[in-house]
Amino acid sequence: MSSLRGRLFAILVVTTSLIWLAATAWIYLGTKNELERVLDTRLQEAARMVASLVQDDRSSQAAIAGTPQFNAVETAGYERQLSCQIWSLGGRLVAASTTAPAERLSAHGSGFHDSVINGEAWRVYAIEDAAKGVRVLVGDRLGLRERLVQDLVLGLVAPTLLMLPLFAGLIWLSVGRGLAPLRQIARDLQSRPADDLSPVGANAVREIRPLTDALNGLFRRLDLARRHEREITAFAAHELRTPLAGIRMQAQIAKAAGNDAIRLSALDRIVQGVDRTARLISQLLALARLDAAAASSDRQRIRVGPLLREIDGERKWPELTVEIDPALDDLVLSGQAENLRLALRNLHENACGHSPAGGQVRWFRIAETALAVEDDGPGIPAEEVALVTQRFYRGRSVKTAGTGLGLSIVETALARLGASLSLENRTPAAGLRATITLPAGHP
Repeated sequence: MSSLRGRLFAILVVTTSLIWLAATAWIYLGTKNELERVLDTRLQEAARMVASLVQDDRSSQAAIAGTPQFNAVETAGYERQLSCQIWSLGGRLVAASTTAPAERLSAHGSGFHDSVINGEAWRVYAIEDAAKGVRVLVGDRLGLRERLVQDLVLGLVAPTLLMLPLFAGLIWLSVGRGLAPLRQIARDLQSRPADDLSPVGANAVREIRPLTDALNGLFRRLDLARRHEREITAFAAHELRTPLAGIRMQAQIAKAAGNDAIRLSALDRIVQGVDRTARLISQLLALARLDAAAASSDRQRIRVGPLLREIDGERKWPELTVEIDPALDDLVLSGQAENLRLALRNLHENACGHSPAGGQVRWFRIAETALAVEDDGPGIPAEEVALVTQRFYRGRSVKTAGTGLGLSIVETALARLGASLSLENRTPAAGLRATITLPAGHP
């Protein structure tokens, strides 16, 4: 059933009907037991009254004639009179009431007994008096008892059946009333413009609060993603404008230059501007891929040492010395190769880009759970260490040209691998140490 209202309606109607049926069965059994107890008591009282009036078997006829009829329950339309017989202990019928059958009501001794006479069930109470030589039998038809109980239960069920349609209608309206907050939220969402990501259901009832909390969480994530897109777009527009303008100017200089030295210098600047623009575009695309990428099941076992040597070979830094610890050849990480490559490349280029000519960049392993890279650069001011992984953040003390995306890409890519990044200034030597902590149980 696709309708929540219809499902709740069906559950409530079925549940209530089952409870009502159970209550009816309980009332039926309770009423039947109580009625049988009352009627058995009446049988005892009637039998004792007749027995008290009988002096011997010769006075039994007069006793029966002078005994009033006992109505078990006064109900219009039913003959509820008791039947009475007096038998001598020798087996002779001494007297009987007009409603009594011709056969003996019971052949048993004193007490209650059930018997069948002419195919009809009877409940009989017997009193045997040896001194008077008589046995008094008073009985009642069990069929009349059952009919009486059925009439009592029918009197309870019939109004219920007549009221059931009204009851179902009230349940339907009540369920609709209870679902009104959901319809209100739906109307609120339908009437919103596409760019309205403000929270919904501020005054929502407790039962639908998990739904509104989940929607508001989704809205917050969408708003954050949109802000990131706007930041990337604005930054790309700003950053690309400067190098493109520089490239255009240098091209004009090269075109108008009268000697080869000026022309070659302008062409070198054009190449540098193209390289910077290409790096910016590459980092923006990498960041966009990381933001859009979902968790992938395409996991590989990657050896860190060979990957670092491959990355170092992609872009030579002739004025620097790069050392890669051989112990990293045995370090294996399980995950997406592209994410690990992005993280290591950006860390390596960051370390090389900030190291002075003649400096050294060192990659080494720390125990079993981490690896680190150190450079001989100026380091990061203590107040900026927590900020440099934010997107587009470039420290005030940074002298080299950059986009402010490198460390942000590293942190995001490592998070995809379950690893983490920490930065600290080297002491007492100058430079920065970047440490990658691997997830527990790698690879």
